[in-house]
Amino acid sequence: MRHGAVTALIALSALVLGAAPASRPAPSPLPARMADTGGGTQLITAVAPGTGSTTGTVTWWDRRGGRWVKAGSASARFGARGLADGATRTQGTSTTPTGLYDLPYAFGIRAAPSGTAYPYRPVRQDSWWCQDNASRAYNRWAEPRPADCRATEAEHLVAYPAQYAYALVVGFNYHRPVRGRGAGIFLHVNGRGATAGCVSVPQDAMRRILRWVRPGARPHLAIGTSGGATAVTRY
Repeated sequence: MRHGAVTALIALSALVLGAAPASRPAPSPLPARMADTGGGTQLITAVAPGTGSTTGTVTWWDRRGGRWVKAGSASARFGARGLADGATRTQGTSTTPTGLYDLPYAFGIRAAPSGTAYPYRPVRQDSWWCQDNASRAYNRWAEPRPADCRATEAEHLVAYPAQYAYALVVGFNYHRPVRGRGAGIFLHVNGRGATAGCVSVPQDAMRRILRWVRPGARPHLAIGTSGGATAVTRY
């Protein structure tokens, strides 16, 4: 996929708002109304009512016979301070970055659900995600934690048994990291409330997503709002 910033218009609307009036035709599935879905045959959409929202809906879709078909959905949680444009987001703001992102690999403290075909990395006692802007390992899995990545600026993955029971790495600021933009954005299992910037879903939904997602389908995650057309940056 292209790793440069490509602006697309995504209409993240109507679908999550209920059925259309009887006098109007039913709206097309959300992916069919997107200008860019990443070029694959699987897509996950994470939609919040507005940029200040901390909850919304995650839906996963398959491309079949030239049409997008809904494969499942679940309630979702977003950053404690809502959503922010992924192209200008600042690290440490507890905002979820809007945009269209690939999903490099999955990981988890628990063993991969039966049937998982996606690359899956087990979390070990010395597994860390470095968020230290001064480190060469910035926005990367590190095992063990390198000397130039301060423990106070990294996540010890095993310390989050609920959230990181199962997770997918989101390709936000991942392929060509910009220091200060943000690190450690995942699709993971719900914790106690809103996230620090990730998207989270119930554990059963995360297990279903991991059994569904396939590497050959080039899945992507689109994050946006249902309030209208949203400028989305693709990485």
